[in-house]
Amino acid sequence: MSAAPDILCIGSFLWDIIGRAPVHMRAGSDVPGRIARLPGGVAMNIAMTLARFGLRPAVLSTIGRDGEGAELVATCERMGLVCDYLYRSDDLPTDRYMAVEGANGLIAAIADAHSLEAVGDKILRPLADGRLGSITAPWAGPIALDGNLTEALLGDIAASPLFAAADLRVAPASPGKAERLLPLLAHERATLYVNLEEAGLLCQSAFASAAEAAEALLARGARRVLVTDGGRAAADGARAGVIECLPAAVMVTRVTGAGDTFMAAHLVAEIRGAPRAEALAAALEAAARYISGEVAS
Repeated sequence: MSAAPDILCIGSFLWDIIGRAPVHMRAGSDVPGRIARLPGGVAMNIAMTLARFGLRPAVLSTIGRDGEGAELVATCERMGLVCDYLYRSDDLPTDRYMAVEGANGLIAAIADAHSLEAVGDKILRPLADGRLGSITAPWAGPIALDGNLTEALLGDIAASPLFAAADLRVAPASPGKAERLLPLLAHERATLYVNLEEAGLLCQSAFASAAEAAEALLARGARRVLVTDGGRAAADGARAGVIECLPAAVMVTRVTGAGDTFMAAHLVAEIRGAPRAEALAAALEAAARYISGEVAS
């Protein structure tokens, strides 16, 4: 068993197959580009960024006992991720995600991530059996939680004493899964990371800016929210007020994983004691560097 982790990342752990082309694309485009396979999933992307910043993250997810699963675990352990707490399934395959990106952003994506939903709360066993915590002594550190979990499981987490002492950092997996986070919206220990579209889905409204969206989420009971809006100003909303920061303008070379990088960098900055404005600026800088290709996939 590895040394104790600094933070837990709960959610999707899979292979990303990403095709990228340096030109604008549309439905039906057939262009030259590059196709890469790399570790991915929201929880995984966050964990990899945390490891790059010097933290020791553990991933709680599911993975098949197939060749792809063994290769994925070995790859992640070489990056410094703790994989000891993964639920290994004998009859479910390792999940995969496939996306196509052009110079104009994400064109299309398919998530073949049915195993995570199928195993349900089995991935949370280490939080209850004493390895990472228990009902009487719950995990008291930070937890990054992603919206690839089922709505029922996220609802159970919102009410579970296993999470009562944690610093919960929550992100939807995609706009299509944003409403799964509703049970955690008003959680007293949760910080939500969403983009403008996801904020609109949570509030059943449309917003002109990240700051406006942050105000609306706070009005709906959120304790803390971070709202991004692409190249426009991002906002950090808390009960002390809403602050904004404008990201640097960069050449976009990739988009998959940018929001996860933002969340991880923000969490690292706050763990290290940065005030709100400084942490928001650091997260936007890290995301900009990732989008521009300065940070390796």
